[in-house]
Amino acid sequence: MNLDRAIFAFAGVMILGSLLLAHYVSPMWLWLTAFVGANLLQSSITGFCPAAIVFRRFGVRSGCAFR
Repeated sequence: MNLDRAIFAFAGVMILGSLLLAHYVSPMWLWLTAFVGANLLQSSITGFCPAAIVFRRFGVRSGCAFR
């Protein structure tokens, strides 16, 4: 798995998890969904993603989008 796929998988898990938490626990969890979506939009424009830094430190090899 390269860095791009790891970032997209992580974002998907975070979004689905926050939607489940919003449904079963509190609607305030939708703020996490909004944050992940805003971070995806920001990283598509700038190419900078904080999660990419963390994944790189764990040894995930680089992909095309995040270097």
